[in-house]
Amino acid sequence: MTQTCRIVFPLYPGVTQLDFTAPHQVFNRLPGAQTLVASVGGVDIEGDGLVFARLEDLTRIESCDVLCVPGGFGTTAAMLDEAYMESVRRLGASAGYITSVCTGSLILAAAGLLNGRRAACHWAWRDLLPLFDVEIDEGRVCRDGNVITGGGVTAGLDFALVAAAEIFGEDAARRVQLGLEYAPEPPFEGGRPELAPPHIRDQVQKMMDAALAERRAGALEAARRLKARAA
Repeated sequence: MTQTCRIVFPLYPGVTQLDFTAPHQVFNRLPGAQTLVASVGGVDIEGDGLVFARLEDLTRIESCDVLCVPGGFGTTAAMLDEAYMESVRRLGASAGYITSVCTGSLILAAAGLLNGRRAACHWAWRDLLPLFDVEIDEGRVCRDGNVITGGGVTAGLDFALVAAAEIFGEDAARRVQLGLEYAPEPPFEGGRPELAPPHIRDQVQKMMDAALAERRAGALEAARRLKARAA
């Protein structure tokens, strides 16, 4: 691929930084890729104690080739932020590829961009996808036509390499993988709930459950708004 490929990351308060910095690292190393990190109004965004500044104004970006929506604990508020969601809908409507990491797929779903599709999501929140007529895929990376979605957080690297191979060619993706020395050897086998020791899984599930009621309520409201738009 020789022409410029515009890749937009639409950030929001409470984004999980690795959800977008991991794929950004991959995409930014691909010849021909133009990565744009944006927020509504171009305001600074905090994520996991880091502040991202000098951002593009999301509302002023006219189009992109790839829309990549990250997840985070701010997902619920983002789904109900009309200015943010309008930009996601607008850019997604004409993007060649619609992509996400972690709970970013919930945002895409709430924007009406995943109707009838399969999508991946963080294991703790993926049961919310059917609220938006989206089929759950439990894989680390899911490909459904021009929709490519990654599972939770660290899946962003796998997702980005899959997307890079699709858009820029496998050799380009392999060069980036080698350049980043991406050869994961985790010290523990337990990064998925079915692999984790029961007591660890229960502890993490308990932490997630503390936010589940609020997130489900937000998802239900976002689903209601989506159906109202379609009516």
